[in-house]
Amino acid sequence: MIRTGILEVTAIKRTISAMSGDGVVAHNRRTYIAENVDQTRTHLNIEYCYTPIEEAYHQLFDEAQAEYNAKQKRKDRRVENYYEKICNGDQEKPFYEVIFQVGNKDNMAAAGENGELAKTILDKFYHSFLERNPHLHVFSAHLHMDEATPHLHIDFIPFTTGSKRGLSTRVSLKQALADQGITGEGRSLTERDLWVQKEKEALAAIMLEHGIEWEQKGEHKEHLSVLEFKREKRKDELAELEQTIERVQQQQISIKAVEQIEAKPLPLSSKVAVEKADFQNLVTAAQKYVVQEKQEGKLKKLLR
Repeated sequence: MIRTGILEVTAIKRTISAMSGDGVVAHNRRTYIAENVDQTRTHLNIEYCYTPIEEAYHQLFDEAQAEYNAKQKRKDRRVENYYEKICNGDQEKPFYEVIFQVGNKDNMAAAGENGELAKTILDKFYHSFLERNPHLHVFSAHLHMDEATPHLHIDFIPFTTGSKRGLSTRVSLKQALADQGITGEGRSLTERDLWVQKEKEALAAIMLEHGIEWEQKGEHKEHLSVLEFKREKRKDELAELEQTIERVQQQQISIKAVEQIEAKPLPLSSKVAVEKADFQNLVTAAQKYVVQEKQEGKLKKLLR
């Protein structure tokens, strides 16, 4: 409900989509025209920025690459082309694309009465995106008005500075978001999950300025407060797991009983013999030790 003076006006509600894109520059720039594009409306699109990704990498990393290479005594450790190194590696993606959309083709159609409103909201959101994300270098950004629903493509290279390993300025989504104050809790709640939710909230705030409330649907539309609740629950689970490991480590095998077992040499042989009962004690102790080691290892792996 929005209050305007004495009158109370019920705001319309719209969903928010934040999808991972493929980052097809030819499609985003319309050098390639897909079947779902209305070319009579392409002139309404906005290209906020575009730099070929190789050039963007030179701008971001050339200085750090030169500094790194200058310290290397072995030629095979030098980095000749950082972009190619990232593309050929499996540690980081060279870039990411996220696509933001308000509503759908039924209630925010590009050619409908709400098309321009969606465009205004996404335009403002894009400029605020740059302010919120100083460690996400946007090298390509396009707002499309020539498809069914207005939507915004943002292609970015996540980077961190002051790194102690590799290049001092290097590609890292995890660390880039950490530098912006966003940390995750493993696979169940990643940095990207939290970041996307915060961006949705920023978009929702702009929508509300224009009389549109955020309509949240389904588990993938969870509010940030729900994710924060999961974060706290996860911390409790980790604390309980650490206590379990400590209890396992405190379980002691009876070393005194093992030490009292006497091995007797066999005549005319290098072998020794123990009493049957003592042998059984040794087997039991060994079994307990193996079980304890496996249990402790499994718990530590789960904790990691």
